[in-house]
Amino acid sequence: MTFPIIFAVAWAVILGLGGGLLTKIGEWYRNLRKPSWQPPDWLFGPAWTVILGLAAWAFVRCWPAAEAAGETSFLIGLYVVNGVFHFLWSPLFFTVKRPDWALIEVPFLWLSVLSLTVFLRQWDELASWLIVPYLVWVSFAAILNWKIVQLNRPFTPAH
Repeated sequence: MTFPIIFAVAWAVILGLGGGLLTKIGEWYRNLRKPSWQPPDWLFGPAWTVILGLAAWAFVRCWPAAEAAGETSFLIGLYVVNGVFHFLWSPLFFTVKRPDWALIEVPFLWLSVLSLTVFLRQWDELASWLIVPYLVWVSFAAILNWKIVQLNRPFTPAH
């Protein structure tokens, strides 16, 4: 396997498994008031699997052009920054039990996904489009996060 495939698969697996392991659907979460339009819990795993798979594929597609332009460090950096912001959301929401703090983190995640959409286009137009479901899902999740905060505030530190 080549570096871009290894990196892309590792990135997607770490974010998918990490997010899944940090998402504890327990009594606290079940007791939150949620909007009627929230998707069922079982949908989030498959949605993230598809979204992260498409984003990994986008990385692999961009690699040859980024390599030819001497911009592989920038491409890797875009994915690392996104990975950090992606990974932070679940512990803030589910482990610390602070949807309000997770909501503050969402714009950083959203901007990192938007950056992927914008910058990947210079190396591969299809790759840029492969990120669009990620941007749409994070946008939807941000609205859902905001509504959960609105319905359940104030939040206090978890004990």
